[in-house]
Amino acid sequence: MPSVLDQQRSAPPVGAVRPAPPRRRTRVLALPEARWALAALVLFLLALPVHLLGGPAWLWGTLFAATYVTGGWEPGWEGCKALKDKTLDVDLLMVVAALGAAAIGQVLDGALLIVIFATSGALEAVATARTADSVRGLLDLAPATATRVLSDGTEETVDTEHLAVGDTIRVRPGERVGADGRVLDGVSDVDQATITGEPLPVAKQAGDEVFAGTVNGVGALRVRIERDPSDSVIARIVKMVEEASETKAPTQLFIERIEQRYSIGMVIATLAVFAVPLALGSTLSSALLRAMTFMIVASPCAVVLSTMPPLLSAIANAGRRGVLAKSAVVMERLGQIDTVALDKTGTLTEGTPRVTDLCPLPGSGLDQDTLLTLAASAEHPSEHPLARAVVAAAHERGLPLSHAEGFTSSPGQGVTATVDGHSLT
Repeated sequence: MPSVLDQQRSAPPVGAVRPAPPRRRTRVLALPEARWALAALVLFLLALPVHLLGGPAWLWGTLFAATYVTGGWEPGWEGCKALKDKTLDVDLLMVVAALGAAAIGQVLDGALLIVIFATSGALEAVATARTADSVRGLLDLAPATATRVLSDGTEETVDTEHLAVGDTIRVRPGERVGADGRVLDGVSDVDQATITGEPLPVAKQAGDEVFAGTVNGVGALRVRIERDPSDSVIARIVKMVEEASETKAPTQLFIERIEQRYSIGMVIATLAVFAVPLALGSTLSSALLRAMTFMIVASPCAVVLSTMPPLLSAIANAGRRGVLAKSAVVMERLGQIDTVALDKTGTLTEGTPRVTDLCPLPGSGLDQDTLLTLAASAEHPSEHPLARAVVAAAHERGLPLSHAEGFTSSPGQGVTATVDGHSLT
């Protein structure tokens, strides 16, 4: 069986050659929108029981006022800036509706509206941050430094961004390849699942292509860079994810086209709902309550907030699981799929090999347990996925493993070891 160990080398400690990239995840409270929304929610929850139980007005009034300020100042400011550019923003409409509710004595309802709207803005900010996290996670696949081999044979550690086409780098056991290139010499297995999706490491030797961000086995490789680090496969993937996050789905484009006209129409209708009953003899309080209720119900904010945040969340969620969406358009169309056609074998797997059958050769004198014990003992020093599958199968059967002596490995060919006096290849 192939192994990630270099030819004629002893095995290192298991797990020493597959360093996981650091996981970057934005904390929710690191986002200002989330902090303001949380503050508004806490203040609202403090004011609510005081108001409902008939507590002093100055206390619940102060708490509700603080709720308006903490949850409404940011969307109100954004709305005012949009108004300065002669556009009507739904943020401003919601703040106006909340203030209108307070003006007619419905302080609780206005505060609740502010909390709901601030929370929705925080959720959108979290979705956007998660998308950025998925991009940074991809960037973590590429190492920050590489070992460059100079013309006189000496080595120096440089930032990967300073590498140039034609440079030669040395990739030691367990390191990530610093840039796309071609192997000059050395033999090893390279785990390139993050780029190609292949579940098993690929044997590499002189003349083979390697990609930035892939994990080298225990064999040392000398690689000539053939592509600028800024144009590597991983860099293009990152760019594609960033571009996908900036694209807009057809639904969002449609809403943006009608949002401005709809908002203006809603303001006109609100003024009509307020002015007409007032002109016909309705009281000011009743007319204002009716107008504010209409504005809240007819506001397009719910429709606007129901488009891009879910798509951003879907793109980020897919990116964290290794699925890259080319655009928001593609992500939206996925919801319309009812049939999937798969090429090649037509199967979906986890990419984790398992032992399914044991077939001792006739005349070998071995039964299944003995065969598996010998094979697992020989493969135990290796960390190749196939080797791990064999060892896992032995553990599942409760078979004791013996020490492997003289263990060597040839990438792409298999292992050689002596187990309990048996020479295994």
